[in-house]
Amino acid sequence: GYEFDEFSKAYFVFKNNGIVVDIASPQGGQVEADKYDSSKSYNARVLVDEAIMAKLNNTLPTNGVDAKAYDAVFVVGGKGAMFDLPQDTALQNVIAQIYQQHGSVAAVCHGPAALVNVKLKDGSYLVANKAINSFTNREEKLFGKKWINEFDFMLEDKLSERGANFQSSEIMLSHVAIDGRLITGQNPTSTVDVATALVKSLGLTPVNAELSLEDKTLAVVAKFIAGDKSALEPLINNPEQYLNSFVGVYGFYYLKRANTPLDYEQSLALMLVGQKALNNPNIDMKIAKTQLRLGQ
Repeated sequence: GYEFDEFSKAYFVFKNNGIVVDIASPQGGQVEADKYDSSKSYNARVLVDEAIMAKLNNTLPTNGVDAKAYDAVFVVGGKGAMFDLPQDTALQNVIAQIYQQHGSVAAVCHGPAALVNVKLKDGSYLVANKAINSFTNREEKLFGKKWINEFDFMLEDKLSERGANFQSSEIMLSHVAIDGRLITGQNPTSTVDVATALVKSLGLTPVNAELSLEDKTLAVVAKFIAGDKSALEPLINNPEQYLNSFVGVYGFYYLKRANTPLDYEQSLALMLVGQKALNNPNIDMKIAKTQLRLGQ
């Protein structure tokens, strides 16, 4: 399946900037999304948008897409991308043609799986010697344990094998790699930023995108992880404006990859922010063990 959250967020960036969207899939017809929360505002808005739902329920087959009719292609992620898109030669041809006619190519999360086998007219891989990112090995091992062994390859490894200059940020924080007209994003949190970068690449001045509560909260986390110790103050002083339970869960996972005293200190601070909202004995125990480790 594909990630409905990523589709919804990207779609509204494009729609709000006056960009007409068509939808394609390997077989065409109705496409299946991975499990998602239909009550999230951006998903709920898509579900009542009759025009785009009609296109989702009757997608174009990739072998019927006329690349000359498009200025850009955007590939959403989801586990299905890892199974279907690397073998979709029709999609690869569309991507290569759009890129070579000076169009823009963008993909997010597992979406860059569509790029691993794309070759240009000179026989080189599209991603070779270009700044690229995608869902990382670290994220896969932390969040993809249920399906990781079913993949034919790790996406980060395959992109690097194809000659890409792979770059990334911390787990689940927004990161966009821009190399001319090739734009890639690391994870679902990166979706709005990737879509906005694509709008810019088309020569448009994007309107301000409304961030979801999750993305707004993780943007604060990113500032804190980058070294801004005061970044957490809004979460503490105005908890109703953020998703503090999300912060606590992030701290829990950040702890799993902690190596340095600073990592442990930051993990602890994040878990403490979310402790009350989570009210979870497992988080309480992790907090206590981390405090003990740090001698607090």
